[in-house]
Amino acid sequence: MTQAHPDPDAAAPGPPYDKELSAVPGSPEHLDITNLSRIRLTVTADLGTCNLLVRDVIELRRGSVLQLDKVAGETLDISVNGIRFAKGEVLVLGDALHVRISEVINPRGSYEP
Repeated sequence: MTQAHPDPDAAAPGPPYDKELSAVPGSPEHLDITNLSRIRLTVTADLGTCNLLVRDVIELRRGSVLQLDKVAGETLDISVNGIRFAKGEVLVLGDALHVRISEVINPRGSYEP
């Protein structure tokens, strides 16, 4: 059996993104914001959490009430695909819950009113 010799002209493996990504001049492909308009994102409003014993979870039924660690009127975090995006407040309109965005987090991590 002969042993394979590495190709001396082959590029050495490197990190997957060792070069800065940039547009290829003259390329017919481009990405416009309208190309992203049909992508679905998951938006989550964190109303609060609670800790329960397994036996308490097993006993949960329709109509059970969970006591959360936030109080009524407290601001809540709003996340987009698991990344904190904003702060908001719960509104009750008719018989449905809604969330009003009160502050948006800018890319540097601070809040904008």
